[in-house]
Amino acid sequence: MENKEVQVWLSAGTLKQGYPDMAVKLTKPLSKGTYVLAEMPDGRNEVLLLTEVSYKIPFDVEGIPVVLRKATLKEIREFEKKLEIEEKGREFCLQFAKELGLEMKLVRVDCFFDRSKIIFFYTADGRIDFRQLVKELARALRMRIEMRQIGVRNETALLGGIGYCGKEFCCAKFLKSFVPLSIKFAKEQGLILDPNKISGPCGRLLCCLSYEMEVYREFLDNLPKLGSKIKINEESYRVVKYHLFQKLVYLETKDGQLITVPVEDLKSYIVEHTEDFIPEGQLKTLEEEEA
Repeated sequence: MENKEVQVWLSAGTLKQGYPDMAVKLTKPLSKGTYVLAEMPDGRNEVLLLTEVSYKIPFDVEGIPVVLRKATLKEIREFEKKLEIEEKGREFCLQFAKELGLEMKLVRVDCFFDRSKIIFFYTADGRIDFRQLVKELARALRMRIEMRQIGVRNETALLGGIGYCGKEFCCAKFLKSFVPLSIKFAKEQGLILDPNKISGPCGRLLCCLSYEMEVYREFLDNLPKLGSKIKINEESYRVVKYHLFQKLVYLETKDGQLITVPVEDLKSYIVEHTEDFIPEGQLKTLEEEEA
């Protein structure tokens, strides 16, 4: 028996207007603007609003909300009441935090559809003693309260927005975890080290710097570092730039002229003349002796 190709419908949904979208899985296409009841990855049910048209893909996707069916009128009304509770929770939290003198920034309030819990996401410079705040909120809302401190990258993911590329923030759209980033990522990719160009709205390095990092590292493997000096056929050169897509290396002569050489030719030369190849440190010593 032949294996049938898997067909899955995908769309995007949101907990409410103004919140970042999330990918959702459907068993059949539904119209944009439809309220649906979805099972979240943690097992609870939530009402979501579809924000995109449905489209079919030939493979399955795990770890995203699964649409169970269209939401009933009663569920939509309960959803609207949930939004009202979230707004009241925000107002209470801001009021109580001010009265208690807590230095914190409230980012987002999420109330579960079944009203079993309400979560307050906040940022702060240090640890906050929110025990009294939780008591005040529990007394006012009569619900289980959870205070969750997050970092600036998580804050941006919760708030969402449009990046320099013109698309929704990766962290808000699909990233489930953040990888450690360093300025070395930008250097190895030959990017201009301008904080305004390589940093996101969160003030941290762009998450997308990690996407092609392995490709760049494979490309640069066994090649001289940028800025290093090499000696080829008794001539000294400085490595100025590598062009990944054109597979070229830009070399600067002693006279300041730029020449381009295919990367594979440079690699072949290095392999063939390993004993004659003079790395940066030794070359500097020779230049000092000649001077």
